[in-house]
Amino acid sequence: MISALIKVVMKNITTTTNKPRETNMHKAPSAAVITRTQSAGLDVVTLSRPNLVEYFITAFPVRGKSQFAMFESVANFIRETGAVVVTQDVFGPCKFHKPAMMAMESFSGPVNWPVAWMEGDGYVADSITSTQIYAISGTKVEPIILDGQPVGGVFEDNNARYCLLGDIRPLNIKAPRFDQAYETFERMEKALKLAGMDFSNVLRTWLYTSRILEWYGDLNKARDKFFEDNGVFKRLVPASTGIGVLNPSGSAVVSDVFAVQPKTADVEIKEISSPLQCAALDYRSSFSRAVELATPDNINLYISGTASIEPEGATAHVGNLEKQIALSMDVVYAILESRGMKWGDVSRVAAYFKDIKEAPLFHKYCNENNLPTMPVAVAHADICRDDLLFEIELDAIKRR
Repeated sequence: MISALIKVVMKNITTTTNKPRETNMHKAPSAAVITRTQSAGLDVVTLSRPNLVEYFITAFPVRGKSQFAMFESVANFIRETGAVVVTQDVFGPCKFHKPAMMAMESFSGPVNWPVAWMEGDGYVADSITSTQIYAISGTKVEPIILDGQPVGGVFEDNNARYCLLGDIRPLNIKAPRFDQAYETFERMEKALKLAGMDFSNVLRTWLYTSRILEWYGDLNKARDKFFEDNGVFKRLVPASTGIGVLNPSGSAVVSDVFAVQPKTADVEIKEISSPLQCAALDYRSSFSRAVELATPDNINLYISGTASIEPEGATAHVGNLEKQIALSMDVVYAILESRGMKWGDVSRVAAYFKDIKEAPLFHKYCNENNLPTMPVAVAHADICRDDLLFEIELDAIKRR
């Protein structure tokens, strides 16, 4: 059921082509080049620039094929381009975790990168809904190994050093959830130090939180305490997503992290406000609405998880999913537009639904508003408030 549903949604959001790919087709040019490639079940945005090629990969099941076939499509793409996977997220039932990992290994060989796995709370799906992968070529990736487990990689170009971490979890999953959350932040810092960085370099976090509605207040308190203990409030507060999903380990939270260490003054990192919403800090939720990374050749925008929130911080359109989708999309587009970007600049999207059977309403919005092709991962999740039915996050890239 779900695989068919996601196929319907993605068929209408993503224009598919079946042009053959050439081996090592993406080679680093002398200036930034952004390309988009779509095929059945696979959507890739590629940023090619001197000494580094980045691949933002979104894959999803195709009707009539095994749900694991998407991992074969990803493996083929990685093999053909000579890329290295840095991190991966998978949205789907935990019961498919082991067979999916076995399938990945059969297609790709040893999975020596972190795979964060997310299952929507309280809903038994019959299929994995999507996966997103970040991969690179053109430069060496130094793996980050934390307590014997791969948790990401660090790499660099002429502008900066970059670190992407995934599947960061607490070791003591029997501890109170507040303690697990705080330990997760400590483990982020520990992993960053292995990369020669610290939390002052963090632009973006993802907090995949089990039973989020039961303890979102404590999650915020744990984050606030870590930020206070480490001086984060005195500098850039990262963009973030906090979403309600289970994970195979049974931990209270799993996190992904993106950090950047500039090499030159030409690299600028700054908070971007939302024209249509108040700052999340105004209601004691410690994240920036968006963060911008500007290098000499391109601008990257990272927009936090965005839901139907009024300018003063209250939930808007309670009980009306279509209106919540419309407001969330208006808010996101206002941020894009404030930075001189449009929907066509989007490189990665995650759309979260409290009831994934309602995902076609997102397609309806995109179709009625003539939105261009976007790489969308659709996922089932609880949002951070019980009356929120939809949340969207996205990244965008534009040449300078």
